[in-house]
Amino acid sequence: MTPREKWADERLDDLNEKVDKGFAEMREGFVRVDGEVKELRRETKAEIKELRREMHAGFDKVDARFDKMDERFSKMSDRFDGLGQILIGGAIAIIAALIGSNAF
Repeated sequence: MTPREKWADERLDDLNEKVDKGFAEMREGFVRVDGEVKELRRETKAEIKELRREMHAGFDKVDARFDKMDERFSKMSDRFDGLGQILIGGAIAIIAALIGSNAF
C-alpha cells in the first residue's frame, strides 16, 4: 500500500464516521421533534375539547333565552287573542246597534 492510498482510506473512514454521526444526530432530532409534535397535538386536542365545551355551554344559554322569549310571545299572543275577540264582539255590537237604529 502506498502512502497516498493509506491517506485516502483514512480520510474515507473519517468521512464515513462523520456521515454516520450526522445521521445519528439527525435521527435524534427527528425523535425529539416527533415527541414535540405529539405533545402539541395532545395539547391542541385538549384545547379544542375545552373550546367545544364552552361553545355548547354558550349555546345552551342562548337556547334558554330563546325559550323564555317564546314563552313571552305565547303569553302575548294569548292576550291578543282575547283582546281580538273583545274587539270583534264590540264591533259587531256597534254595527248591530247602527243597523237597529236605522231600521226603526
